[in-house]
Formats: sequence, structure tokens, C-alpha cells
Amino acid sequence: MKILANDGISKNGIAELEKAGFEIITTTVAQEQLANYINEHKIVALLVRSATKVRKELIDVCPTIKLIGRGGVGMDNIDVAYAKSKNIHVVNTPAASSESVAELVFAHLFGGVRFLYDANRNMPLEGDSNFKELKKSYSKGTELRGKTLGIFGFGNIGQATAKLAIGAGMNVIYYDPEVKDANLELVFFDGKKVSFHLKNTDKSDLIKKSDYISLHIPEQQNYVLGKAEFSQMKKGVGIVNAARGGVIDEVALVEALENGTVSFAGLDVYESEPKPEIKILMHPSISLSPHIGAATLEAQERIGLELASQIISLLK
Repeated sequence: MKILANDGISKNGIAELEKAGFEIITTTVAQEQLANYINEHKIVALLVRSATKVRKELIDVCPTIKLIGRGGVGMDNIDVAYAKSKNIHVVNTPAASSESVAELVFAHLFGGVRFLYDANRNMPLEGDSNFKELKKSYSKGTELRGKTLGIFGFGNIGQATAKLAIGAGMNVIYYDPEVKDANLELVFFDGKKVSFHLKNTDKSDLIKKSDYISLHIPEQQNYVLGKAEFSQMKKGVGIVNAARGGVIDEVALVEALENGTVSFAGLDVYESEPKPEIKILMHPSISLSPHIGAATLEAQERIGLELASQIISLLK
């Protein structure tokens, strides 16, 4: 049986699937050529990440497909309900990349409070000629310790982010209507464990009380953070979005940055991805990364193994 990993899969995932008798194809097929390729090669499982779309139209013309796998959490690019109505298995890897995304959030946060996103732009240009002035301009950083991190969405990634925040000495509040409360267990290098119990808070309270806000929610029809929400925030709040483009109104975000409501933003995803707006890319108070939240070597290995395990269980 042939599997097309159109957006790639780790070597350990390939090895496990080949050991189980599957043939793995890692050719990246263009979206418009995908249906013909799947039918020509009689592909039984299509594995994607965020680049490839698996919509109703593709499903309808590819009768050999028995399984669609998403290497990651969100499945916005797959018509999940329709696929299941056609008796096609749809699987993802909800836990495999949680720590990787959480660490990227904190890369943006740590870089934000110490202006590294801007210093790394200006030091190569002026570090040898304007060192003292740069030192002065970047000497008003703040610490995360003792501050409040508000988390929108408290699934695997939101909880992984909360654990890092607690480890950094932060107060954590979250809003998720589907998670009334949560027990978090922090495991340390020596095997010691500490548990924390958190309860869901009101969305309005989170917006008003948070020093920093991180989003971990799926694609939404409407903005979660727009002009109205920014107007309720503490002055100088920091915002990080490593979830989905379109959950933040980027026009309102730029306005909030300009009027000082938001001190900095860290963005890994964008409304107009894969072509982010120039105003976003060039803004001096935005820390940028190109949708790499789950893109660590460790996460890709876990994703590959988790996909392989599910495919073997369902198709063998």
C-alpha cells in the first residue's frame, strides 16, 4: 500500500511504516496535480501538514484514499467531517509538537521584553558606530517573572505554554470554554514533580488582567482579538500568536502598537500567509518567525512516529 507524505515525514516515521509493509512516497506534488497523482499511483493514505489542502473536491475524485493524516494539531486545511462521512480515517498528532510551539512562544516573549527583535536588526547596522546609544535605548527591558500570562485556548499547546510560564515564575490565567479546569504537572530533570490546578477565567478578565497574551486556538470565523479587545488591555501588553493567522485583526494590532497599548507582538502566523503584509514585516515592534512553531527536529520525530503508529493500527 502506498502512502504519499506530501508535506514530508521524518525518517523514523518512514522506517516504521516501511517495516509494516507500506511504500512511502515523499514527492511534493503541487495542489493542482494532486488528484491525478493520487489516482495514478493508487495512494491509500495522504499525509499533510499545513501546506496541502484536502477539500471535498479532492476527496470526491480520489476513491483510493482510506486515510488522511495531519502532521500537527489543527486540521483547518482538511474537510474532516466530509472525509469521515466517506468512511475515510482522519488522524492528527495533537500532542507531538506542543512543547516545540510553547518554546517558540517563549522565544518571542523573552526576545520581546528585552527588545532582541529590534536589537538584532540594528546591531549589524550600527553596533560598531553607535554602541553606547543602542545600549541606552535597549536598557529599559523588563522581566517575565511575576507577570501575568493570559492564554487563549487551553488544549495541549496552551497547557505546555502554561507549564513554561509557571517555571519562569509567572502567574497564569486562561480562557477556554471547553476546559473548566486543568491539573498541570511539571516534571523536573531530577524526577521531582509539582502539580498546579488552574480554573477557566472569563474572557474579559483575561484581556484586562494579562501583562502578556498568547493564543492557542484553531481557525476562527471572527477575530478573537480586535479593536474592541485591544481597547480593554493593560497599556504595554505583549501579544504572541503561534496559533493561526486570522485570529488577530492585524490592522487593529498595528494601531495598538502605534498608540502604545501593545508594547510588542510576536507573530509566527499571519492573516495573509504565505505573503504577510509589508506593514507587519517591517514594523519595528514585531518579532517575526515564518510559521515554525512545530518545526523542531524533536517534534518532527514525534509526529512521524505518532502518524506511523495510527496508520499501522488503522490500515493493517
